[in-house]
Amino acid sequence: MLTKEDEMLEELRKIREAVEKAPPPQPPKGLWNEFKDFLSKYKVLGLAVAFVLGLYLGTLVQALVKDFIMPLIGLAIPGVSDLATFSVTVMNQVFGIGDFLVALITFLIVAFVVFIIVKIAKRWSID
Repeated sequence: MLTKEDEMLEELRKIREAVEKAPPPQPPKGLWNEFKDFLSKYKVLGLAVAFVLGLYLGTLVQALVKDFIMPLIGLAIPGVSDLATFSVTVMNQVFGIGDFLVALITFLIVAFVVFIIVKIAKRWSID
C-alpha cells in the first residue's frame, strides 16, 4: 500500500513525463522531402543569393576601378592611365604587369568595400 508521500511522488513522476520534451520528429522520407530538408537546413538559397550578389558586387567594383579610379590616378600621375597595357618583355616572354596591378588595385578596393559592408551589418546587428 502506497503512502500519501509515495502517491504524490508517483503523481509528480507522471507530470514530469508528460511535460518532458517530445522526441524530435523523424526526418522526412523520400528524395524530394530530403532535398527540401537539405535546402532549409543548410540555407542553400541564402548562400546562393549571397554568392550571386558577391559576383555582381565584384563586377560593379571592377567597373568603378577601371572607369573612374584608374583615370583619376592617371590625372594625378601622368602616364599611369595606360597602366593596364603596361608590359615588360624579357627573353621573348611578355609579362603583363599592368593587368596584374589593375587586378591588385581592384581586389584591394573590393576587399575594402566588403569590409565596410560587414562593419555596417555588425553595427545594425544583421548577422
